[in-house]
Amino acid sequence: MKIMLMAGHRLSSMKKSSDFFHLSALLVLILLIGLFFILLFFNKEKKENDIRVLSDHIISNFQAGLSYEMADLLSFSLALSEDGKLKNALIEDNEEMGYKILSNTTKRFKKYTHLKSLRLQVLTLDFSIFARSWDRGFEGMPLQWFREDLESISKNNEPKVGMETGRMLTFKATIPIRSGENILGYLEVIKLIDEFAIKLRKRGIELYALMNTRYLKQATLMREFPYIHDYVIANQNFNRELIETIKSIEWEVLRQKEYLYKSNILYLLEPMYNGENQKIGEYLLVLSKDALKRYEKGNQSVSFFTQFSDEDIKKVVASWQKPYDGYRSEYDKDFIASLPKLQLQERKSLEIKARAILDAYKKRELIDIILHNRHQEAKRGVIK
Repeated sequence: MKIMLMAGHRLSSMKKSSDFFHLSALLVLILLIGLFFILLFFNKEKKENDIRVLSDHIISNFQAGLSYEMADLLSFSLALSEDGKLKNALIEDNEEMGYKILSNTTKRFKKYTHLKSLRLQVLTLDFSIFARSWDRGFEGMPLQWFREDLESISKNNEPKVGMETGRMLTFKATIPIRSGENILGYLEVIKLIDEFAIKLRKRGIELYALMNTRYLKQATLMREFPYIHDYVIANQNFNRELIETIKSIEWEVLRQKEYLYKSNILYLLEPMYNGENQKIGEYLLVLSKDALKRYEKGNQSVSFFTQFSDEDIKKVVASWQKPYDGYRSEYDKDFIASLPKLQLQERKSLEIKARAILDAYKKRELIDIILHNRHQEAKRGVIK
């Protein structure tokens, strides 16, 4: 009997030990599972935070680049509005002269500067077309009926720049052309968004400039452009392969958070405002996995936009103001430059005419010509 009681006691102890072991194992398992989910949660939060920080960095750089595009356009516009010949064309109401000045200026800018899609037009005081660099036959056409952005400049007559709606969505700077206190008309410098999109693509960012469809009433040249939800894609060099992928993402989530990371692709949404600070659409930026890796490894304190310094802008403006390398005209430049290429007898007879041309130049102009020619001379020698 005593043996049986001892055996029962031992079995009971073993059962308790077994129950305690199972309970302990269960508690450890629960703790491990809990710890796993906690780590998973914090890892997810860290990844979300990393994406948020990276998104803020990219948007900050994007806004800096956008601001630079505006400032760059405004700088050139202010310089161009001081052209004396252009002012004379307006005073004399000479539309043919206006067209030639704008057309030649555009050609020079496309040749010597980074502004490859540049368009210029001059408007009269009542906002009718006086002359365009890219088109003929529209002289006298009124613009104010479909250009809401012109209303503000008619009130304050101050320079303005922004992303503006019209027949196309473009970067546009509008500058009053003044003669003393009088306003003769308005110069408009226009640039397509596509150049900006190319800059971004070189950095691994695909841009979709999305204009609200309500502006299609005046944007007649954009009515056949592709759509994404309630927007029309304004830039024509967008990545078409991504369109279906973009249409499949949770658009409302992207609108609320302004960023969305899905299938190793980062989508960023940034409001698009015009020169009056009115929202006219959205900028959609799309970054692939490879592009994200580059930005994660890169120095986030450095802007990824190559910007012109003030000195660069001065040089470009100078090349516009003195397109003939210091000479007063293309004829003078070509005539003087042709002399060294002539035979001795021919050169002697023409040197008298060359001296007569240069005698009319001021000392400062001659110094500019000499310095420019020295700068252009080819350097020869051995590098030691």
